[in-house]
Amino acid sequence: MKIALAQLNYNIGDFEGNVSSIINTIDKAKNYKVDLVIFSELSVCGYPPQDLLEKKSFIQDNEDAINKIAEKCYGIAAIIGAPTINYRKKGKQLFNSALFLNEGQVQFQQNKSLLPTYDIFDEHRYFEPNEKFNIVEYKDKRIAITICEDLWDIQPVESSFAKSQLYNITPMEKLSEYNPDFVVNIAASPFSYTRIWGRKNIFIRNAKKYQLPIFYVNQVGAQTELVFDGGSMVVNNSGLIVDELEYFAEDYKVFDLEQIANAEKNHQENDDELIKKIHDALVLGIRDYFGKMKFEKATLGLSGGIDSAVSLVLAERALGNENLRVLLLPSKYSSDHSIKDAVDLANNLNIEYDIINIQNIVDNFEDSLSHIFKDMPIDITEENIQARTRGTVLMALSNKFGHILLNTSNKSEAAVGYGTLYGDMNGGLSVLGDVYKTDVFKLARFMNSEKEIIPENTIVKPPSAELRPDQKDSDSLPDYDILDKILFEYIELQKSIGDIIDEGFDEKVVRRIIKLVNSNEYKRYQAPPIIRISSKAFGAGRRMPLVAKY
Repeated sequence: MKIALAQLNYNIGDFEGNVSSIINTIDKAKNYKVDLVIFSELSVCGYPPQDLLEKKSFIQDNEDAINKIAEKCYGIAAIIGAPTINYRKKGKQLFNSALFLNEGQVQFQQNKSLLPTYDIFDEHRYFEPNEKFNIVEYKDKRIAITICEDLWDIQPVESSFAKSQLYNITPMEKLSEYNPDFVVNIAASPFSYTRIWGRKNIFIRNAKKYQLPIFYVNQVGAQTELVFDGGSMVVNNSGLIVDELEYFAEDYKVFDLEQIANAEKNHQENDDELIKKIHDALVLGIRDYFGKMKFEKATLGLSGGIDSAVSLVLAERALGNENLRVLLLPSKYSSDHSIKDAVDLANNLNIEYDIINIQNIVDNFEDSLSHIFKDMPIDITEENIQARTRGTVLMALSNKFGHILLNTSNKSEAAVGYGTLYGDMNGGLSVLGDVYKTDVFKLARFMNSEKEIIPENTIVKPPSAELRPDQKDSDSLPDYDILDKILFEYIELQKSIGDIIDEGFDEKVVRRIIKLVNSNEYKRYQAPPIIRISSKAFGAGRRMPLVAKY
């Protein structure tokens, strides 16, 4: 049997575009005498559709789309993902379904059993869990169809207070009773640099446990803050990865079921590949956010610092230099070398830039407030006036020319509130909001691996907001090597203060940092959408109360 994996980039609610992509792929597969072509989870409507699932018209358009695709399935079978109606009188109104299409109709439907309700997932809000299991027979083969999480239940869940299985049923145990010949898993599994091999191990362990080959098809492309990395794969019944599709790009490959028993040794990622994947995820996140929203042009404030430099290179690779126009906004505290570094970077990328000295604007603000502030000492207020002046000027360019403002704050800064609301926290999309500062430096080195794009001085000079004389980030924060380790322990690993101190970190520093994280939740609540590249990004995947005493 010839089986094709179709890894496509869908747009949520774009039924016409999604159906066209699926049908074109089915036609392509027919030409190569493919027997079965497999698409990803909720491929018909795009994932995650969220509250669009509550609209009657959305579900009707979805059903019409399924019928159009089914009409093309003569002489070939296809597995697609779509929401379907639950006609029982009890339970949620919809199922998350995998549909087996053949001979112009839906011949088999397998509903998702394990509905994730953690991190960015909230499927139990919309879908009824499946309780019935069966397989589909096609061309003398028995196929077990699973949907994403239905193969993840063997992964133990570790928290600070328990280790357990997340779910109390195992779909593959039920399906294995029907003696399938192979397993299909359709998924919408977002990228996380902390879980790349964790995901692969799920399929390896399942293949070994059930002695069955697995054909896994993942969605690719970005949907607002989520980036789906693709990486669809075939794992043989010995648990060896036969092949992987491209990461962060559409891909299509055909496999012969009878010829996948032999495979090379499993490939292991190294740090360089990990940084490349983060880089590619961020580029795809920017490109799809603009492309799917029909935005074309972007701007940002180019300071000469490493965050804006890395953000600009990512934007140039996502959108092209012709679609970027940046502003250099020096004040009296901006160093000459910072201005030069910013100009050199813009010239290296051939990006249009303008220099607007904001000092007169800042002076006018301060003069206007002088009769209220009187003889009060200069403090963070005046620093924030500079940041908000820059934010206002950048938004003026955005409004006048339609350039979407990219936010350049990193995760370390966002975590401890080292940013100004309505100033340097402005933006329509946060590029680095899920990237710790230490990884920003690694990204810069990766970008310069073939030739110097980001000026070396930008990378090696001490980080500074340049909002007061001789300011350094280290004046207010621990060194980023220490800060980021504490933040990772607290945010990603969700360890307690005591556990982190036991890791060998200074107690005073730990308590101060965690207090900053907790007290700045209100700032992050007002931040732009953040491109997610970790297992615990700020935003929908990390829900903390704004008002709490803990």
